[in-house]
Amino acid sequence: MSPSQTKVLIAGAGPTGLTLGLWLTRLGVPVRIFDKSAGPGETSRALAVQARTLEFHRQIGIVEEVLAAGVRLEQLTVRTPAGIAAKLPLSDFGRGISPFPFAFALPQDIHEHILVTHLERAGVRVERNTELVAFEDRSSSVVATLRNGGVTETVCAAYLVGCDGARSTVRHGLNIGFPGGTYEQAFYVADVTGSGAVTRNGMDTTVSAYGFAIVMPVRQSGSLRLIGIVPKAHEADETITFEAIRADVESDTGIKVNEVNWFSTYRVHHRVAERFRVGRVFLCGDAGHIHSPAGGQGMNTGMGDAVNLGWKLAAVVQGRADQRLLDSYEPERIAFARKLIESTDTAFRFITSRSRLVGLFRRYLMPKIMNVLLHTSYGSRAFFGLISQAAIQY
Repeated sequence: MSPSQTKVLIAGAGPTGLTLGLWLTRLGVPVRIFDKSAGPGETSRALAVQARTLEFHRQIGIVEEVLAAGVRLEQLTVRTPAGIAAKLPLSDFGRGISPFPFAFALPQDIHEHILVTHLERAGVRVERNTELVAFEDRSSSVVATLRNGGVTETVCAAYLVGCDGARSTVRHGLNIGFPGGTYEQAFYVADVTGSGAVTRNGMDTTVSAYGFAIVMPVRQSGSLRLIGIVPKAHEADETITFEAIRADVESDTGIKVNEVNWFSTYRVHHRVAERFRVGRVFLCGDAGHIHSPAGGQGMNTGMGDAVNLGWKLAAVVQGRADQRLLDSYEPERIAFARKLIESTDTAFRFITSRSRLVGLFRRYLMPKIMNVLLHTSYGSRAFFGLISQAAIQY
């Protein structure tokens, strides 16, 4: 039996793979997207949607739907054990930089649903329960073997793109190194309903001598996202339940939890692949880089990879550009990923340091500095530019 044909074969149907698929489809390029999971994610996971991502969504006509489904964050409130230390406006802090000058939160499951819906309207369905068994770059095409249950299929594609996460089968198949490390601390994340002195439609950050905790809205229904450091006494526990650390979480966040909708603990890794491309095979998103959640950059960076690669693949596949255009993808995106790792690593080590001196600075001086600096036009614009990715114009 002759192999199936497509122009671009996409491994992985998270935000990165779905974004790549939708951009290519809108540009008229035939794609196939497969994922080993049985269905789309059902938990909120990544929340922050940066201005540059919203700009990308506007270009393909889905931004209004995205904005209608999420929450605009109006204020960052910095708290210490002594009380409120700073209030920083977020509703318009990027004015003049982006048409979306605000902070915005949208649960990843809803975000993915929007992308999937638009793909399906264009005639592309994600192939679920499907895994990549093997692939070979034959210089003029990539031949891949897919397996769904007990059935295997051979697919011939002009290009293969690995959007298949930190444990990427595509990256392993290319024997690309993934250097980096793992932070010492364990973290918790919980989506809950509860009550407390939380800022409506805002983000509350509590800083203390030993760490931090974050509270922010998850959904329009009023759910809250709680993020913080697992208490040191429980770091070595094989299994950590919410009830085991409830008292610490409620003390850290100031939230009395009524119901837990989702709870997880994890360790944060920081790694960048040595290559983002080998021949006709590319890496995007977590397959190429993973880093701390500081600044809400991870998902947005993966989607940025997808847009950067998507329009270039379309131009080459359709004969509107020479293949040399694809040579620009790796240096542009790997440089950004490395710079991002460096900046988020510095920020993350600072906010999680257990040094007494750093803890005192974080608790007493940092909120005062932020309160002064971010109430100036220069300071607020600089902060927006740092996290929004709006300065990326290629």
